[in-house]
Amino acid sequence: MSDRSAAEELHERLSGTPTIGVVGLGYVGLPLAVAFAESGARVVGIDLDPARVAGVTGGRSFVEDVPTEALRRLVASGRLSATDDFAVLKDADAIVICVPTPLGKSKEPDISFVVGAADAVAAVARRAQLVVLESTTYPGSTQEILQPRLEARGLTPGEDVFLAFSPERIDPGNRQFGLHNIPKVVGGLTPLCRELAIALYARITPRVVTVSSPATAEMVKLLENTFRSVNIALANEFAIMCRRLGISVWEVIGAAATKPFGFMPFYPGPGLGGHCLPSDPHYLSWKVRLAGYEPRFISFADEINRQMPTYVLQMVTDALNDGGRAVRGSRILALGVAYKPNVADVRDSPALEIVEALVLKGARVAYADPFVPAISISGVSLRAVDLDAVDVADWDVVLALTAHASFDWPRIVRRARLVIDTRNATAALGPSRNVIKL
Repeated sequence: MSDRSAAEELHERLSGTPTIGVVGLGYVGLPLAVAFAESGARVVGIDLDPARVAGVTGGRSFVEDVPTEALRRLVASGRLSATDDFAVLKDADAIVICVPTPLGKSKEPDISFVVGAADAVAAVARRAQLVVLESTTYPGSTQEILQPRLEARGLTPGEDVFLAFSPERIDPGNRQFGLHNIPKVVGGLTPLCRELAIALYARITPRVVTVSSPATAEMVKLLENTFRSVNIALANEFAIMCRRLGISVWEVIGAAATKPFGFMPFYPGPGLGGHCLPSDPHYLSWKVRLAGYEPRFISFADEINRQMPTYVLQMVTDALNDGGRAVRGSRILALGVAYKPNVADVRDSPALEIVEALVLKGARVAYADPFVPAISISGVSLRAVDLDAVDVADWDVVLALTAHASFDWPRIVRRARLVIDTRNATAALGPSRNVIKL
């Protein structure tokens, strides 16, 4: 079999009824596995978490963007399965790696999950397979981590096995944009790798955008999230400055957003949350420091964003002090602990940091969140209160940290003694004497 015929055969399978392996069945991998299965492919998901494997096997979704009904139907049809055994990947035409890339204690990249997945994939890799990395990581990762492991297997990437990077662009809970309508960026190691990656992703998205290399595609994702992080930091600093000057930052942003060019609105909040924004820019910073450049802008933005929970804590302290009360002993009800509205995701949620700080200062804290039934704060488990079953007037401060749509904001403002609104959740109600905004 010639190199070109290997690619041609693989292209034909990817365009027909391929077998696709998805490594990692979290917020990125499970929706991707479902999308490929719905395209007619046979999909096997790999995860070392027994609960995730059992969930998929039983047709029970643990990701909000994947309806249980859709998952159950695909599992029952035999088009989607899950296992912890990487050996099944030897039969896959394409393997997509979607494992976490967290930060270490010193904000250095922790690529151990990628390395582990790369080792496992390389151990079973064969001729005429496509391997794609989707995990967000530093530029050069695909070629530094995956390529040499495939070569050690006796395979030549770009000739008899094919390698690419395609950044995930999942936005949990977003009902407008998903895998079916978000363009997919692809960087192949060679032109043949790029063509095969296009064939793979054309199954699930109407537009595949190609770039010249895996490193370029890796940099695309870092730019996207650094852009958001930096602009949110600017909005957060504007919020601090506007409060000092007695101006509403929300009114300022709203008016600026009417400009039809040269401005894109970003909004302040109690801090950055989720897996991507707090960590992804550090992958870029770490890499370019190795190249002899200090990315100061990213550091400044991170400093501003990370101070926001402390700033919110000071707002609470000042508001209680103005009423003649200390934080210690005060009753505080936190509304929302998820990092964004209408999801259950609490990864790196600034709300958890704020709640924990209040507890450590002696406040009597409760929280309400319809998506998060329980949290652990300083080793103590807290269960969510039912907001419909309590009277918010019983708390000294109602602290709005996540603007869940199900919260009855008119009732909350009407009944509460004091509301500190960090998300402009009460905007539609107009000014109120008992509401303090970020």
